[in-house]
Amino acid sequence: MPRPNAHKTADDALKKAALAYPGATLDYPWGHRGFKIKGKLFLITSHEGGVFYVTVKLPVTGKIALTLPFASPTGYGLGKSGWITAQFKKGETVPTDMLIGWLDESFRAIAPKRVVAALDEHGPAQGRLQRQDRQEVKTKSLNHRGTEDTEKTGEGVLDPG
Repeated sequence: MPRPNAHKTADDALKKAALAYPGATLDYPWGHRGFKIKGKLFLITSHEGGVFYVTVKLPVTGKIALTLPFASPTGYGLGKSGWITAQFKKGETVPTDMLIGWLDESFRAIAPKRVVAALDEHGPAQGRLQRQDRQEVKTKSLNHRGTEDTEKTGEGVLDPG
């Protein structure tokens, strides 16, 4: 039985998490998969030459994220505005739970304040991150150095129902 492709598995999980946010839409700018809120990108994923790329805006944890070996400032000057691109070569482990935490931070940075306020006020819908789980992911993101954090596993990051 073939092993599941880690890049596809992570990409599918990010797609599911991104589209669970209120008002999130899928678009294909520049031939990449882009997720938008009110016409503004908050997540970009792509596959090129066996490498999986994830681009998000991280105004809070960006400096820490840049200490990770797979993260770098996004090109075209976007890195100056807090955009980070993570890249994973074929066979490398993709820290999906951490990337979902980054996705949450990016959505909140880009979405209109009233959308974020409603998200916090009304609580999560199916598949949306729970507040406590977001904090665990953020803590994991801050602690992550390329290996799994044994103290907080990120289990249950997505609300199953």
